[in-house]
Amino acid sequence: MDLFEYMGNQRSKEESPLASRMRPTKLSEIVGQQHILGEDKLLYRAIKADKLQSLIFYGPPGTGKTTIAKVIANTTKANFITLNATTSGKAEIVKAVDEAKVQLGMTGKKTIIFIDEIHRFNKAQQDALLPYTEDGTLVLIGATTENPYFEVNRALISRSLVFELRPLSNEDIKSIIRESVYNKQRGLGAYHAEIEEEALEYLAMRTCGDARNALNAIELAVMTSSKSEDGIIHITVEVLEECMQKKALVYDKKGDNHYDVISAFIKSMRGSDPDAAVHYLARMIAAGEDPKFIARRIVICASEDVGNADPQALVVATNAMLAVERIGMPEGRIILSQAVVYVATAPKSNASYNAINKALADVEHKEIGTVPSHLRDSHYSGAKELAHGVGYLYAHDYPNHYVKQQYLPDALEGEVYYKPTEEGYEVKIGEHMQFLKREGYNPKIDE
Repeated sequence: MDLFEYMGNQRSKEESPLASRMRPTKLSEIVGQQHILGEDKLLYRAIKADKLQSLIFYGPPGTGKTTIAKVIANTTKANFITLNATTSGKAEIVKAVDEAKVQLGMTGKKTIIFIDEIHRFNKAQQDALLPYTEDGTLVLIGATTENPYFEVNRALISRSLVFELRPLSNEDIKSIIRESVYNKQRGLGAYHAEIEEEALEYLAMRTCGDARNALNAIELAVMTSSKSEDGIIHITVEVLEECMQKKALVYDKKGDNHYDVISAFIKSMRGSDPDAAVHYLARMIAAGEDPKFIARRIVICASEDVGNADPQALVVATNAMLAVERIGMPEGRIILSQAVVYVATAPKSNASYNAINKALADVEHKEIGTVPSHLRDSHYSGAKELAHGVGYLYAHDYPNHYVKQQYLPDALEGEVYYKPTEEGYEVKIGEHMQFLKREGYNPKIDE
């Protein structure tokens, strides 16, 4: 490397984007992802020991997939090659394989090949990697924002460990931003900027766990703002609003507004107003509320307020929660909206909710007695001698699979906990229960 090339590289580092300059170079600098990078975790131990096998990193943008790969590049003794699937093809793979073979033959070093956006390789390109990951010529590290179980060849998946990276928490983002604002070597410390706590909270919420997005926003804010009379660049919510071209909503996830919006959200679904429910959903999404928190509220409402008036509401809500966890945002907004509209427009019943509350109150405050003898377990040794199970009538032996017998303890006989409403499917439930009581087999009468 000559002097001009060296100076060019140095200038490139100094002028590179903040997100690039602040990228961690060692494990101890990585923020977040403790579920895979904690000191007791497999990936951490493998990186420290330089004993890696093929890996796939899967997660949303800005969560550290490339960062971890760069840290591995800085710590490994192996030869390290980087490709990007958006600009590389089979020719680049063949060239990398040839280089790996030379390195292995001449120095005994293994070669790690990092492929960013690996899901963009077609099947033939992914297949080209197989024989070389199989025989150890290459150790593959792939990074993808798409679910690798759908987008990466099964053969490659079976030869790799898949690690899912999660969106960074608000506290993680705030930690990264503070470091970038005040770090004088790699960050923006030389500009004498200060970020207000409210602005820090706003930026963390707005970037939804994407560190790169947060760093780009704070860099733009500092670089385009003038110093105040005190010689300091003050980064406020208003400055960040302009940089991100987004309005700051009045929404504090730990304050009254958070509880007000979620309360209005739930009451709108309960009140069968899909328009209001979707509005409050949008406010929460726009303010950076955790989509898993929103999904859990929808599931609760589906059971508490819809119940058996439409049993499918709980199925839709639960599957929406699972789908949002798998897919993430921003696409998850569509799934949440579908579930919200379904629950809001479904017939309503809180009969199941009332039933368990009344039953729990009785268990806590009343004499509840013992389980009737004929319902007790009769399978263990000595049960028959105690007359456990004696007199039990097996419902499937009788017409309509029903036979009248006592199920509640003596102390609670006659108590009614579940009272079906006249809404939705509960009409049929009520009719069915009345039919059984009217037409079902009654030993005292029918024998």
